[in-house]
Amino acid sequence: MKTTDPKKNITRRQALSMVAASGAAAGGALASPAVAQEKAVIEWKMVTSWPKGLPGPGLSAQRICDRISTMSDGRIRVRLHAAGELVPAFEVFDAVSGGVAQMGHTASFYWQGKMPASVFFTTVPFGLTPEEHCTWIEYGGGQELWDALYAPFGVRAFMAGNTAGTMAGWYKKPLTSLEDVKGLKIRIQGLGGEILRRMGATPVSLASSEIYAGFESGVVDAVEFLGPWSDAAMGFQQITKHYYGPGFNKPNGTGEALISSVAYEGLSEDLRLIVKEACRSENAQALAEANWMNAQALQTLKAEHGVQTDSYPQEVVQTMRSLAQEVLSEYAAKDELTQKILESYRAAMALVSPWSQLSSADFLSARGG
Repeated sequence: MKTTDPKKNITRRQALSMVAASGAAAGGALASPAVAQEKAVIEWKMVTSWPKGLPGPGLSAQRICDRISTMSDGRIRVRLHAAGELVPAFEVFDAVSGGVAQMGHTASFYWQGKMPASVFFTTVPFGLTPEEHCTWIEYGGGQELWDALYAPFGVRAFMAGNTAGTMAGWYKKPLTSLEDVKGLKIRIQGLGGEILRRMGATPVSLASSEIYAGFESGVVDAVEFLGPWSDAAMGFQQITKHYYGPGFNKPNGTGEALISSVAYEGLSEDLRLIVKEACRSENAQALAEANWMNAQALQTLKAEHGVQTDSYPQEVVQTMRSLAQEVLSEYAAKDELTQKILESYRAAMALVSPWSQLSSADFLSARGG
């Protein structure tokens, strides 16, 4: 009996089908690891110095998390932890440096006890405006100095929000002279606290979540925080109607995104760029938002809450300005890098101030008649 070899009875079409099927199977086997790799998600934690959803910096922190996830198509997911949820407000830097979290959102002047020069990357009294500060960081060598300052701690930093120009603060009693400053207990951050100390006041450091209770209970007599939008959200108008401005202590309000150097360098080049650009984008949006919302909030505070905006007496302003230069010079003497940063900051201010005066201050004066 004649046997039939089944291989000889396979048609050309069947053979091609079998080749295609085996190729697809082989391709699937090869592609599986790649698909799995594409689906791998990098999970990061962000710790912040703000109450969750705080108008201004709290919203900036959340938008940065959202941007990174969207821009990376979900390859990086950043989970936000508000102040106190994972670490206290003033321990954000140490948390990122120590690997507790890969990111932080905060303000650099909180670290002035650890690094005196850190204050320059948020703001200093009578210093750069928001636009001028961005110019220094982006084009005047500021970013490189910021990198050098944080490098020993294994931390990178980028501008990541801006609360715009701030107010001088809320006072339970009117401040009419230098004498009224003496004995004043005021919640204040940055070098302004040291200036007021030298004027006879007692600066008090309170985390954002503690300020209202401290103000209401009398722990402090005055509070300096941010601008009308954030201040109104904190409810200070319920305690006093005396609101002073402008904020000579904080003419700028740059927020910083802290990133673990190990985590950042561990990313692919495109993901590093996404993280950086997510921060840069928020810096621009937050500044525009702050200016718009501050204008609306100030109008509401005056019209609906009877808040009165006041200005410091000239003798107080002049004393503050003089002491500001004294304090800055003393800070610069602490170490070589701080001196270098101050020199860079002052050089930037000397360069851009004449243009700012002509293009902004003089124009606004002319526009107002």
